[in-house]
Amino acid sequence: MVLDGTKAWCSGAGVLSHALVTAWLDDQPVLVAVAMNHPSVSIDTSNWQAVGMQATASADVTFRGTPATLVGNAHAYVNRPGFWHGGAGIAACWYGAAARIGEVLRDACRQHADPHRLAHLGAVDCALAGAASVLRETATHIDAHPHAIVQREALRARLVVEDAATAVMRHTTRALGAGPLCRNGRFARAMADLPVFIRQSHAERDLAALGETLLQEGGGSTHTCEPENSPWTL
Repeated sequence: MVLDGTKAWCSGAGVLSHALVTAWLDDQPVLVAVAMNHPSVSIDTSNWQAVGMQATASADVTFRGTPATLVGNAHAYVNRPGFWHGGAGIAACWYGAAARIGEVLRDACRQHADPHRLAHLGAVDCALAGAASVLRETATHIDAHPHAIVQREALRARLVVEDAATAVMRHTTRALGAGPLCRNGRFARAMADLPVFIRQSHAERDLAALGETLLQEGGGSTHTCEPENSPWTL
């Protein structure tokens, strides 16, 4: 088969020898493998104007009659269990960045701790501890059910970590002011990168999708008083 069209958001396109690309075949989504050095492939990074995540240089890649190899059947890419495993794994990356930002606040409190800084540090700890617990629970569930479609668990982990990361950034910058944003290169880079990275979450769309899975999977009503019907029973 051959590919025709343009694919956006292709991080690393300029350094890869081959790529897996989602495409349409007979109006059905499929996954194909392509050689990136084929003369019919052109890479354009001019639209990548991001300050955060700038180094990824995500490109628009155009294919014009490019030979491609079909990988799996239609929908196989998104329906395989590993699709949602990877989606949950991204949340762990967000968590790592948020934790590093939080460490800057903790180090600053060691040098000078006033009640306001300490209050923000406590809030950061609560946010990170809650997110870490959800990530561990999600990982344990995936390990115990490696072939299950864990959309609900992955969405929940992503949304919880997104909220935690947002809280960490807010509390840390309110506690420390502009100083580290202007004088600490690593901190400034993390604060630029993480907001772009977590926008891989689809925000309210993902919240709605999570709510839909709760109903589809028999999680019960959010208003039920019967523990056996509640998705939140401990």
